[in-house]
Amino acid sequence: MKHLRWLAVLPPAGMLLGPYVLNRVEPLVLGMPLLLAWLVGCTVATAAVMALIYLTDPANRDAGEEP
Repeated sequence: MKHLRWLAVLPPAGMLLGPYVLNRVEPLVLGMPLLLAWLVGCTVATAAVMALIYLTDPANRDAGEEP
């Protein structure tokens, strides 16, 4: 489980490092400049990674206790 939580570092790292590499206008992705498409992809990836971490967390498997 501890190794899986390191996945949470990847999308923010992509958001921070992407502008240094992908700061171009010309390759359009779905009508958006490359950098904007990259940042939207990182935002979606953040939600997916957080959902994956939540689903695999053993603390969330206890269905017997309710708050």
